[in-house]
Amino acid sequence: MSLGEALLDELVGPAIRRLADLGAEACLAERHRIARDHLAIEPGCAARRHLVLDGEVGTHRNSNATLADVIAAGSDAISPSGWNADENISPSFLARARRLIGNASTTLTWGGGATVTRALDVSDANDHMTFPRARYLFQQFVEELCSAKGVSDGLVDEIERVIFESHSQDDREWALDFAELRDQQTSRFQQAREREAEAIADISDRIATEFEKESLVATLTTQVGQKKKLIADYTADRAKLVVKGTEAQVTRHTRLSEAAQTLRNKIQSFSNQRRTFVALQDEVRSVRATGAPEMLRQARARHGASGMTDQQWDDFLLIYKGDVDKSLTAYIAWADGEVRKLNGVPPPPGDPNVALIPDTADFSALPLAPIAAEMTRLEALFSADKVVRDQYAALTGRIAQENSALQTLETRLTDAQGAAVRRKDLQTERDDTYGRVFEAIINEQSALASLYAPLMARLAASSGTLKKLSFAVRRIADVQAWGSVAEEELLDRRKTGPFYGRGSLIAAATEALKPAWETGSAVEVQAAMTAFMARYLRDLLSHAPFAPTQQAEFRAWSKRFAHWLFSTDHIAVRYEISYDGVDIRKLSPGTRGIVLLLLYLALDDSDDRPLIIDQPEENLDPKSVFDELVALFVAAKAKRQVIMVTHNANLVINTDADQIIVASAGPHPSGGLPPISYVSGGLESAEIRKAVCDILEGGEAAFRERARRLRVRLER
Repeated sequence: MSLGEALLDELVGPAIRRLADLGAEACLAERHRIARDHLAIEPGCAARRHLVLDGEVGTHRNSNATLADVIAAGSDAISPSGWNADENISPSFLARARRLIGNASTTLTWGGGATVTRALDVSDANDHMTFPRARYLFQQFVEELCSAKGVSDGLVDEIERVIFESHSQDDREWALDFAELRDQQTSRFQQAREREAEAIADISDRIATEFEKESLVATLTTQVGQKKKLIADYTADRAKLVVKGTEAQVTRHTRLSEAAQTLRNKIQSFSNQRRTFVALQDEVRSVRATGAPEMLRQARARHGASGMTDQQWDDFLLIYKGDVDKSLTAYIAWADGEVRKLNGVPPPPGDPNVALIPDTADFSALPLAPIAAEMTRLEALFSADKVVRDQYAALTGRIAQENSALQTLETRLTDAQGAAVRRKDLQTERDDTYGRVFEAIINEQSALASLYAPLMARLAASSGTLKKLSFAVRRIADVQAWGSVAEEELLDRRKTGPFYGRGSLIAAATEALKPAWETGSAVEVQAAMTAFMARYLRDLLSHAPFAPTQQAEFRAWSKRFAHWLFSTDHIAVRYEISYDGVDIRKLSPGTRGIVLLLLYLALDDSDDRPLIIDQPEENLDPKSVFDELVALFVAAKAKRQVIMVTHNANLVINTDADQIIVASAGPHPSGGLPPISYVSGGLESAEIRKAVCDILEGGEAAFRERARRLRVRLER
């Protein structure tokens, strides 16, 4: 026995004895295991039906991976992307040798006796009747999931699959995968978030409108003053047309004119109401024909799992509580009646010298038609000159028009003067709605955390390598994206002020808002936004690209600004995976590979199919392999068969491999395949131990060379 073999015998001896002691008691489910004798290429290999772990070692990677590829092909475990990979860059032997394989096939016999034959040229792969009977972690798959570019979607998908399968069948609520289960648990909160976000947008538009009205107070006040002065001037001009001796008629005419103006204002008000009632009729018809059915369709789409029939869903069709058709018809008739009463009926023509209305009559109780007729009669008495009479009538009409305009301006001024109070109420309402948005986000976060509860409980109770893995659900605020929208699209960074230049707003938001956005309660987020606005709103408005005097442009900008300020699109809820306290995104590719193996070897309890792994030690140092992987493979033997391609001695020896397959590749002829041969056996075989020592450690010569360099004396 050589020195290297002697050292190897010392290492594997206890493992061989443990295997011998287990005997038939280590029997596992045969139907899920590939029969031992069919893994060996050479005939006559010892067949141990209770295969736990297979290790493949060799000098050429292709010779090792070839057998793994062939086994995976026979297990229907190669994905379409693996079969269709570019032969010039794919590490897969079957992909690279696609043009040389011809009609070769593989026959795989399972421990339960089933035999499967598959072509190696993809001609019968991925049939609709087949399914993967093994899990194949080929090198390209591992590289994609654990690349140096960052965490891939594939690794996240695998983690989510394991999380999903950690739930019992009852807890899955008929969901087919993690995404569906997540949607079931979080969709109501996402919908609540969308509703509140839409409400914020609507409230922001109303606040912008109130801001605009508030800014018009000074202008409207000036216009009201100007209009009053204009009416006074017209009244003075009209007084100059009065003929001496007709002062009593003029006074009476003035009183009648005031009463007529009051009546015209009332008539205008009722006419406005009537137009509103007619518009409401149109809206009611539209809601019934289009709006309500569409809302019902959207509700059915959001809650498709309700299982309700069409008849049951009809109960959810939005309808008006009362008989609005009857009400609106009555309202229109009422408005028409009020207008008719106020207008009245013109009196018949009579003696122009006889008053149509007694002096003792209450003008405020009279309709418009007799008042207008009496005014016309009086105007004819003011002067014998027709020109003067026409001028008097024209001025009277103009005064009536200006009085109507004055009333409109005064109504707008009153509305504008109340805008400040309404705006503050709306801002309070928007703040409350903003808080409810974050209540929905926090509820979504809690619901998502509950999905990981079974797995997190298992991790908390575990030990060793598995205990290093942890999950956390966090809110992530992309302040950079949020601030960039304002800096690039809304603010004029050239203006002197606190937000001059790029990045100043982002820095302020990071300090004032990000902590609350990511870790605060809804109340704390609301308070942080209120404080941010109190501190920076005036400065933000000073960086507007339009002056307030540019009313149309500033109005449009202010709405966009409000929508941005209270937007929550930059807030996301996602889970983070950490290994040994370090975010998986910051781990090396090798350590991410450990996380991947943790999933398949320690956490994936629901999958008892054989696991085929190509070089799990890739990107890992020998100590990490021993510390992190060996225990995982030993534990995995209890539930599934593991077949791996490896060049690491720890994974061959310390994992108590049942069978070693030594691959040897001959010279590679041009345009052909290299000859590949395999020798298999257990570590109890002296021939296998020598091959393992030669391949993994370089043989006895390598031992002696290392001893010479280290000046270590070796006993013979």
